[in-house]
Amino acid sequence: MFRKALLALPVALALGATAHAEKAPEEVLQGLIDSIDSRYLTQSEMNIMMMPDNPALWVGIDGEELFHAARGPNNVSMEACDFGKGPGVLEGAYVEMPRYFEDTGKVMDLETRIMHCMTEVQGFAADDPAVTQRHGSGSDHMKLQTYIAMQSNAMEWNNPLDHPLEKAMRDAGEVLFARRAGMSDFNCYACHGQSGKQVRASVLPDANVPEDWTKAISWPAFRVGHDNVRSSQHRVRGCYYQMRQPGMLAGSDASIALISYWTDMARGQPAILPDMKR
Repeated sequence: MFRKALLALPVALALGATAHAEKAPEEVLQGLIDSIDSRYLTQSEMNIMMMPDNPALWVGIDGEELFHAARGPNNVSMEACDFGKGPGVLEGAYVEMPRYFEDTGKVMDLETRIMHCMTEVQGFAADDPAVTQRHGSGSDHMKLQTYIAMQSNAMEWNNPLDHPLEKAMRDAGEVLFARRAGMSDFNCYACHGQSGKQVRASVLPDANVPEDWTKAISWPAFRVGHDNVRSSQHRVRGCYYQMRQPGMLAGSDASIALISYWTDMARGQPAILPDMKR
């Protein structure tokens, strides 16, 4: 562990060097803050101050090791997996997801694509803990997601909508985002439909303000209150719980549709990867 700590800084720098590294995540955030007057972007001075030492960077270091390691019954690394740019190509892949994949005939987000690669490329059983454990900084999923996403830091969100299924998923996500349901009759716009809304002391992002929204959807991110790195899928399920709506099934078409729509709403804005959130 001590040796790993000594190596952490140069490895983190090396990770950044592969990931649009002319800007660090904190510099991307500062650029947004400088471009617009936003209470949401500036609400946590402590998080802004801590971003250069974001614990998610450590998770990304572990993810790099996992990505290049030959694993599973097939003894194959994740470099054999196509995340949309060709096998093993990660730069710019994450900001162009969810997307349609020819080999599955489905629109997939990063989490479901990793699961596919674990089972179909590396040969893990579908019920193997490496596949099923998707939460927490110590999970293989979060390590891999964080590393892969970091290779798109500072790049513009640009999920493709050329394939009919990509467009259909995005449109379904728009319907879900606006659909009122549950005991409180909430929809996503109840929290994210205008600027200045708060839950207790937390200022909420406005989906109509792209500079707010790109930070809101910049996952994986280290959630300070959870002391863990969390994913987009985790955020979707958390939102549905907070709206008191029926639980969202992890990796379902509905969850991917929502992620497709919210990514489209941030189109053209730079991603902050990894981010820090409350």
